[in-house]
Amino acid sequence: MLTQRSRYALRAMLFLAEQPAGEAPMPMHRIATAANVPRKFLELILADLREAGFLSSTRGKAGGYHLARPAHLISLGEIIRVIEGPLALVPCVSRTAYRPCGDCKDEASCAIRHAMARVRDETARILDGTSLAQAAAQELAAA
Repeated sequence: MLTQRSRYALRAMLFLAEQPAGEAPMPMHRIATAANVPRKFLELILADLREAGFLSSTRGKAGGYHLARPAHLISLGEIIRVIEGPLALVPCVSRTAYRPCGDCKDEASCAIRHAMARVRDETARILDGTSLAQAAAQELAAA
């Protein structure tokens, strides 16, 4: 299951994706209110996203956050990986954090591993194939 932290990150990023390009940086309190995220929690999430290169920030009275790249160049999968880590449900199918399962007799013939690899591949295909711009457009169309 997606953690609350990931849902908060996605909501904050979607809110920023909906802002017109070239606008002044968005203050954290406005992001927190619009995305319905506790401010203290959001501060940590935004720091992680800034460190990963998805956000730029400006300090001071007129400071805040904005996307560091266009929304169509940021995928939901990238955001989730920054917050959660690998998309794989079991470590033996992870592409970025592979570890063998301690109780598996033979990885090559493991039915669980084969099924989980398909789940990972489809999850990655959908999340990596969905940009913030696409998700924001769907959200606006549904409203």
